Amino acid sequence: MLSEPRSGRLAAWGNALLAGLVSPDDAVLTIVGDDAVHRMEGLPGETGPVGLTLALGRLRALGVTGLRLALPAPGHPLGLSGPPEFNARALDAEEAVICYGAAFGLVPEVYEAGPEGDLHVEVVWHCLPVREAPPADVPSLGEAERELAEALRDATEVLSRLDVAASGPVAEAAIDAYRARAERKREVLAPGYPPRAVRVLELAQRVGLLVSLARENGHGGAVSSAEMGARAEALRPVERVARRAQVAAYNSVVEERERGVR
Repeated sequence: MLSEPRSGRLAAWGNALLAGLVSPDDAVLTIVGDDAVHRMEGLPGETGPVGLTLALGRLRALGVTGLRLALPAPGHPLGLSGPPEFNARALDAEEAVICYGAAFGLVPEVYEAGPEGDLHVEVVWHCLPVREAPPADVPSLGEAERELAEALRDATEVLSRLDVAASGPVAEAAIDAYRARAERKREVLAPGYPPRAVRVLELAQRVGLLVSLARENGHGGAVSSAEMGARAEALRPVERVARRAQVAAYNSVVEERERGVR
């Protein structure tokens, strides 16, 4: 969770585009980011892959009025609604976008070429049918914010007791890099999102950073199998809460529209 999922960028800036808050060029430029190109295949009426600008316009014409993020993990189909075939593909990619207003889902397939540091990345979004049903296990923003605060407090206590809290030069360098990215003049989420969604997403990303650093820094002081098991048990629910909160933040504009807030 150290970087923004591609499906998150597509959902956020696609929502801003569908709401008329950004231009197609600005939306696509932000969605593509550092990748070389994004295309979409499987769209009704198209015989092959098409560019992202045309694809988003076609989705709007097909009745799509919003986009939701899904971040599934083994045993946790977060944000998915079926059918099983789509869920399996999304689980393999560990992310997906679910359309609101028309029963389509989008799963990215990433192609990389070139040496590390000079990768050429292309992304193909596969447009597939989905089941029209509520997304699985997505909390409200309020629930997500409360869960994050509780999970962070509980995990910090357990990890500190086991002497496995992220520390040392590697962790400090990662935290400095995160802060540098956060301090850049980049827009969190996209135009049209409520301030609370931005706050929840930033907290979820910080919690995700803690989990990643704790996992990457070895076993620390957890020398017994029991202690290592306790550490894993402490990290698992925190990572789950952070993913739930991230999905809640990205999906908030669609959820508000569904509830008639806007």
